[in-house]
Amino acid sequence: MAARFAASAPRPMKSVPWHAMSSEAVFAAQTSGPEGLGTEEAARRLAEVGPNELSFVGATPWWRVLIRQFISPLIGILLVAAIVTLIQQHWVDSGAILLVLTINAALGFVQERKAEADVRALQAMSTPSCRVLREGYGQVVPGRDVVPGDVVLLESGERVPADLRLFEVNGLQVDESMLTGESFAATKRSVPLPEDVGDADKANIAFSGTFVGSGRGRGIVIATGAGTALGEINALIQGPSGKSPLQLLTHSLERRIGMIVLGALVFIFIAGLVLGNDVSTMFRTAVGLAVATIPESLPIVLTVALSLGVSRMARRNAIVRTLPAVETLGSTDVIGSDKTGTLTENRLTVERVWTSAGMLDLTDGDDDGGSADPPLVRSVLSAGALTNEATLSAEDEEDLEYSGDAVDAAMALAAVVRGAVIESDRTAVPVAHQPYEPHFRYSQTVRREAHGRRVLYVKGSPEALLHASTHLAGPAGNIPLDAVRIHGANEEMGRDGLRVIATGSRVIAHDEDAVEPLPPPSGLTFLGMEGMTDPPRPGVAAAVEKCRRAGIKVMMITGDHPVTAVAIADRLGMPSGKPALTGTEMANLDDHMLAARLEQTSVAARVSPVDKLRIVEALKGAGKVVAVTGDGVNDAPALKSAAIGVAMGRSGTDVAREAADIILTDDNFVTIVHAVEEGRITFAAIRKTTYFLLSTGAAALLAVTLSVFAETPLLFLPVQMLWMNVVTNGVQDIALAFEPGEGDELGRPPRPASEGLLSRTLWFRAGITGAWMALAVILTFIVELNAGYQEIHARTMALTMFVMLSFFQVFSSRAEMKSLFQLRLLANKPLFFTSLGALGLHWAAMTWPVTAGLLEITPLTAWEWLTCIAVGSTVLLIVEAEKAVRRWYRRNEVTVAT
Repeated sequence: MAARFAASAPRPMKSVPWHAMSSEAVFAAQTSGPEGLGTEEAARRLAEVGPNELSFVGATPWWRVLIRQFISPLIGILLVAAIVTLIQQHWVDSGAILLVLTINAALGFVQERKAEADVRALQAMSTPSCRVLREGYGQVVPGRDVVPGDVVLLESGERVPADLRLFEVNGLQVDESMLTGESFAATKRSVPLPEDVGDADKANIAFSGTFVGSGRGRGIVIATGAGTALGEINALIQGPSGKSPLQLLTHSLERRIGMIVLGALVFIFIAGLVLGNDVSTMFRTAVGLAVATIPESLPIVLTVALSLGVSRMARRNAIVRTLPAVETLGSTDVIGSDKTGTLTENRLTVERVWTSAGMLDLTDGDDDGGSADPPLVRSVLSAGALTNEATLSAEDEEDLEYSGDAVDAAMALAAVVRGAVIESDRTAVPVAHQPYEPHFRYSQTVRREAHGRRVLYVKGSPEALLHASTHLAGPAGNIPLDAVRIHGANEEMGRDGLRVIATGSRVIAHDEDAVEPLPPPSGLTFLGMEGMTDPPRPGVAAAVEKCRRAGIKVMMITGDHPVTAVAIADRLGMPSGKPALTGTEMANLDDHMLAARLEQTSVAARVSPVDKLRIVEALKGAGKVVAVTGDGVNDAPALKSAAIGVAMGRSGTDVAREAADIILTDDNFVTIVHAVEEGRITFAAIRKTTYFLLSTGAAALLAVTLSVFAETPLLFLPVQMLWMNVVTNGVQDIALAFEPGEGDELGRPPRPASEGLLSRTLWFRAGITGAWMALAVILTFIVELNAGYQEIHARTMALTMFVMLSFFQVFSSRAEMKSLFQLRLLANKPLFFTSLGALGLHWAAMTWPVTAGLLEITPLTAWEWLTCIAVGSTVLLIVEAEKAVRRWYRRNEVTVAT
C-alpha cells in the first residue's frame, strides 16, 4: 500500500503549520499514510534529503592549532630575532630563542588537542536506532535513516528520532525538558491546535531528541536533521567564538610592549652608532636586549598557569575545552543557569503530604524515614503507589530508582522508601487497571487485599478526585468532605511551585463488577494530596551563597513556569523581589529596558532559546562577563554567546556540549563555584608573573638606556643579556605560575573589566621597582669603573647585582597585598628551588673558566657577593613598605566609613 505514496516529494517543514492541520492533511502533504513508506521510497527520500543527523563544526586541523600558538606580536619579534641571529651564525643566541618558542607552542598544542578529543568522545553518546513502519510492518532502523513521511512508533523509554506530527496517542507523555526546561512531562494528543500556539504548547508534536516518559504513540515525520526544532537551535551555535577577556587583555598588553620595546631598541641602536660603536655590535646588543626585555616567556607562563588550572579543574570534575576558559570563569560577574538538571535534580520528588490532620513536610529530615508517619499519611502514599505504572530500574542499599512517568516514579519511590507499601505488593497483578488519561485526569486500579477484599485506588487531579468523593478520611474514620479546605491546601502547595496529586479509595462491594474497562470512579473517600517538585541539587544553595559573597550574581534562566521557577529560586537563596521576567514581557522591552529589568530580578522564566540568547547579549552589552550553564538544547545558543559556556557532560545534549567552553562531568552546579575559585587563582598567578616579567624587563631596558646616555662602555654584552635572561627569569617566572591561592579568592569581588592584566597597584609597583633596579645596576657599574676595576669585573658586578635584585623581586611577587612574611616559604616549592638553582648556576658560570670565558665574566669575592645580596634585598623592602602603606590606608578607609 505504501508504494502509492512514491509519486511526489514531501513538503518541507518550514513555514508549514503542521500542528494546525488534521492528520489526513499531514499525510497528504507528506505523500505518506498510516502504514508508512515503502522501502524503496524511503531509500529515495534518504538520498534526496540526506541523513537525519545534526552537523557540528569539524575538529580543527592539527596544523591550524599549531599555527595558532605563534600568533602574537611578542612571538613575532622573537621569531625575527631568531632568524637574524641564525643569518649572523650566532648559534647560541638563536638556539635559546627557538627553544623558548618551541616549548610554548608544544604546551598549547597538546592541551588544545586533548580537550577537543575529550569533547568529540562525548558527542558519541546518542540513541542509534528507532522503530518505524515500512511496507506496513514495524522494523528497527538507524536513527540517521529516518526520512520525512516515515511513521515512527513510540513507546516508554525511547528517544524521539525526528520531529513528528502525532496522529495516534495512548497516554503518551514526553519529557521535553531539554527543549523547554520544564520538569514535568508534556501530555501529548493528536487533535489539531490553533495555528498561533508556541512550540512549548504544541501538544500534537513530538520534537526530535526528547524522551517518551510513558504511554505509546505514532507520528509521521515532518522534519529531520537540520530542519527539526533541534536542528534550528543547533544552527544558532555554529560559527567562531569570541575572544575571552584574558585573550583581549593579553593581546592588548603584547601590542603595547611590542611597540615600546621596538621604539627603545631603535633608539638605543641609533644612539650606540652615534657614540662610536660598530653596526654588528649594536645590532647584537639590540637583539640581546630584546630577548632580555621582551617577556617572551609570558606565553609559556600563560599556557602553564592555564594548564595547571585545567588539571586542577579536571580533578574537580570539569573538562576545559580551551585554555583561556579557565581564567574567564574566574572573572565572571554573572552566572546565568538553567534550572532543570543544573540547579535541580531533574527528578520529581514528593515533598509534602496533606491529610485532614494537616500538612507533613517530608524534607525536614527528622521523621525517621517514614517509620513515624501517621496512618493517614501512609494511606495517601500507599494509594499513590498502588495505582501506578512505574517500574523499578535500579536497586541498591543506598538508592532506589524508578522509571516511567515522572509522577508515577515519584509517588512509588516515596511510598516504598517510607514503608507505606512493599515492592511485591505494588507490582502484584491487579484485578483491573485503567492508566492515566489526560482528558480524565486520573488513573484507577482495583487490587485484591487480605481476606479477599477488593479495593479501588484512584489518583489524579484534586478537582477530579473531589468530584468522585463523598467523604474525607479522618484520624478516627471518615468525616464530611470539606472542599474549601482541600482547595486551600491545594492552592498553598501550588503557590510554592509544587505539582499536586490527590488520592482516594473505596472498598468494592461483593456484588459489584470490577472488570476492564472500569467505570468512572465514584463514592470515594478522599485520602489526601501529595505535593511534588523537582528539588534543588544538594549543595547548590550553599554554592549560590558563595557566589554572592564573591560578587557574582546567579540568575535562573529557564523555560519552566514562573511560579515553579520563583519557588526554586527562593529555596536557593536567589533574591526575587520583583516578579520573574518572562518571554512575553521581553517581547515588549527594548535592549536598554531589558538590561534594566535584568538588574531587578534573578529569575527569567517561560523563555525560548532566542530569549535566552537575547538575555545574554543584554548582559554583555551592560559590560558584564557572563557565564551560562545548562544541559539542554534550549541552552546551546546562550552557551555559545556567553563569555564562558558550561555544559553538563553526563546528562547534557550533544548540541549543548558543542557550544560550551567547559563541560562538567558530574552535572553539578556546585562544581561551578570550585571552577570560579580555580579561575581566580589562575588569573592571580598570571598577574603576579606578568608583574615580575615587566618589572625586570623594564629594569634591563632602563639600565641599558641610562648607560648609553652616561657615555659608559656597553653595560652588558649581547651574550650577557641572553645569560641574564636565563638566570633571572628563565625558569622562575614559570615556577611563579605554580603559586597556590591565598585563601580569600571567593571573598573578593570580580576584577573590574576596565582594570587590565595588571591592576593600577601593580603598574605603580612595577614602575618604582623597575626604576630602582635599573638605578642600582647602572650605579654599581659606574662605581666599579670609577674605582679602577676593569670592564669585565664591572660588568660581572652589575650582572650579579641584577641577578640578586631579580631573586628578591620574584619572591616579592608572590602576593599582591599580603606581606611575603605571611606566606609559607615552601608553599611554592618549584619557585624556591628554581630561584636557588639560578643563583647556584650563576655562581658556577663565573667560577668555571670555560663559561666565564664565554660570558666574559670573572669570579667575585665573598664581600662583593654580600654587597649584591644586601643591595638586592632593598627591592623587597621597598615592596613590603609600599604594601604596608596601602594596608594602613585601607584600614583607615574602613574605620572612617564605619
